[in-house]
Amino acid sequence: MGTEFFFYGVCILLFFAVIDLIVGVSNDAVNFLNSSIGSKVAPFKVIMIIASLGIMAGVTFSSGMMEVARKGIFHPQFFTMPELMMIFVAVMTTDILLLDLFNTHGLPTSTTVSIVFELLGAAVAISLVKISLANGDAMALGQYINTAKALMIVFGILLSIIVAFFSGAIVQFFTRLIFTFDYQKRLKRYGGLWGGAAMAVITFFILVKGAKGASFMTADATAWVLTHKVLILFAIFSVSAAIFQVLLNFFNVNILKPVVLVGTFALAMAFAANDLVNFIGVPMAGLHAYQSAMASADPLNITMGALSQKVHSQTLLLLGAGMIMVLTLWLSRKARTVTETEISLGQQDEGIERFESIWLSRSIVSMADSVFSAVRVIVPESIRAFVTKRLKPRNPDTVMRQEDRPSFDLVRASVNLMVASAVVSYATSMKLPLSTTYVTFMVAMGSSFSDQAWGRESAVYRITGVLTVVGGWFMTAFIAFVTAFGFAWIISRFQAGGAVFVFALVGFVIWKNQKAHQVREKHKEDIKIFNMKKITESSVAIMTTFEHMAHLLKEIRQSFDVAFDALFEGDVEALAKERKKVKRIQLGANIIMANIFKVLRLQQKKDVTISFKYAQTIRRLQKLSDGHRDTVARAYIHTSNKHKGLLDAQIDELKKIKICILDILLKVETSFTNRQISNYQNIVDQYLYMRTLADGFNTTQIERIRSDESKTRLSILYYAIVGNCLMMAKQNIKLLEIFNESFKLDKNLSNSYVKIDSQ
Repeated sequence: MGTEFFFYGVCILLFFAVIDLIVGVSNDAVNFLNSSIGSKVAPFKVIMIIASLGIMAGVTFSSGMMEVARKGIFHPQFFTMPELMMIFVAVMTTDILLLDLFNTHGLPTSTTVSIVFELLGAAVAISLVKISLANGDAMALGQYINTAKALMIVFGILLSIIVAFFSGAIVQFFTRLIFTFDYQKRLKRYGGLWGGAAMAVITFFILVKGAKGASFMTADATAWVLTHKVLILFAIFSVSAAIFQVLLNFFNVNILKPVVLVGTFALAMAFAANDLVNFIGVPMAGLHAYQSAMASADPLNITMGALSQKVHSQTLLLLGAGMIMVLTLWLSRKARTVTETEISLGQQDEGIERFESIWLSRSIVSMADSVFSAVRVIVPESIRAFVTKRLKPRNPDTVMRQEDRPSFDLVRASVNLMVASAVVSYATSMKLPLSTTYVTFMVAMGSSFSDQAWGRESAVYRITGVLTVVGGWFMTAFIAFVTAFGFAWIISRFQAGGAVFVFALVGFVIWKNQKAHQVREKHKEDIKIFNMKKITESSVAIMTTFEHMAHLLKEIRQSFDVAFDALFEGDVEALAKERKKVKRIQLGANIIMANIFKVLRLQQKKDVTISFKYAQTIRRLQKLSDGHRDTVARAYIHTSNKHKGLLDAQIDELKKIKICILDILLKVETSFTNRQISNYQNIVDQYLYMRTLADGFNTTQIERIRSDESKTRLSILYYAIVGNCLMMAKQNIKLLEIFNESFKLDKNLSNSYVKIDSQ
């Protein structure tokens, strides 16, 4: 292959740099947006503008980090330019593929860990190829790989996880002891000092420490800043404390807002300074390798020892990368998906949890409860009472709708930003490629833990979420190494053909991920229909709840229609799709039930009648959603296990049951939607007709069992479906009665209820 081929390779690397910036920022935006968006410190556009300015400032501080991609993981003097190009192409394709996969599922992962293990995997693959061609010993691998540097990076990242969690937990604990959740009064007393300290910490690590890597800073300017860092630190503390105290006492300004906004700017700046190498470091290294090779007499065979030398990055190039990062921040929907995951795991109030409990999270909660129980015995009662009083959370605003309510307050947001920016920026100044994602995530989880956001009602779910994210981090390292190793081997073995195959594979997977993300976003939008708006009148809230129930009944009716037909035809694929819908329908039912509790809080406590009816509504909804879930699950399991299908006679009987239940669901749904009772007696007659059918079908089914025509599993399925349909029909009638009683829509109906057993 001639040098022209590798010129195209450099162009591809630069193109990949743009794509990697996009997928990388989509994943890492959570690092600096989490605290501002979660606390709703300012309008969304204001937060984004400040974060964008932070990114543009931060990219100029990242030039010192670029050396990691060139010589941090392997020794470039042992590789030729073509070999390095193979390594770099394998790394970039793997990085794009891996980050896009995590973005699609809304899981934050480490761009630092991914790039480190991708470089390691690809370098090992090419090194083994070189050794095999030279008939060398595999033990010689250590000559090619900078194992000491790689181990230091991995150790530093793992250590940062522990440091970040405990730093966030400890700082948040003492901060909350000082300010409590009702922080406004105490903020006026010593808020100026606290704000000054926060500003000084942020500035010390961002400006003073980060100045060493700035591309625009001269050596004299950097030396002056570092020499006078104590003076600068003291000056910033004094000026900030004085300004904040004046704003508090004379203008009644909440100084936590500027602290959080400045912290957002600072962390965005630290992110750009620390993580830009993860996105463009490898393409820049490829460009330098190509330029060095072309300047020699034998560009294809000369080794790349030149990459071991320090190269000063161009400020304009860094600013161009910063512009791409900013545009991605504003336009990427996947960035918001990842942000929502972290915010949900740290929200102070109860809510719909994204993750379910697992045995490990339950074991951790049980162990933690035992430890705290032991601590309570040791700590004196007076101290425990004092701490409990200071750390008692405020009751959430039940009137404000969920999307308008902050996930946590400004005190925690400021701690998150201050601690995370300090840790990340210090590592940047030391040129250690620690994971910004790991640090910010673990700081946020530590502060959530101290704030008792992981209470008894949510701890198992939140811990499952944390374990999922952390488990994904370990998978990041494994997937990055294995995939980059495989891609590098394919490109080395098949040259241009192998590269084309890798590009096609990555493009196909990204396309599939995009389709999957669109489906997830559509489901997320669909579920928003159940969210309660900001309502102060209980009657309006009650009517809204019934409108939500109408939508839920529609979802169940449509799902039942498909599931019954799929069962009759033995269509496993269709039943699998309906089984996935079950979870979304269950979530909708849970949101409605949560809204009912909000409505109850709007009622007068003496209004026992309303409270009782709403308790009955919750019970009916639970039975409805459980009946739907059980029917679909049984149909899917029976069909997927390839058990004997329904008999023709059973299908004919269930078709009649299906017509009845779908008709009842539709009529009740219509009544809720139109806000009027219609065809009530017809609904009751339909239910009684179903019971008559069921009684008759029971007789024929017994005969089928006696004649061994209907096997055990088939009989269980048949009876379960019929029983669930009867139960769901009855629950619909009960809901319709509660609807009428709540609004007195039909006076005649109140006196004509058919007595139905209260099971």
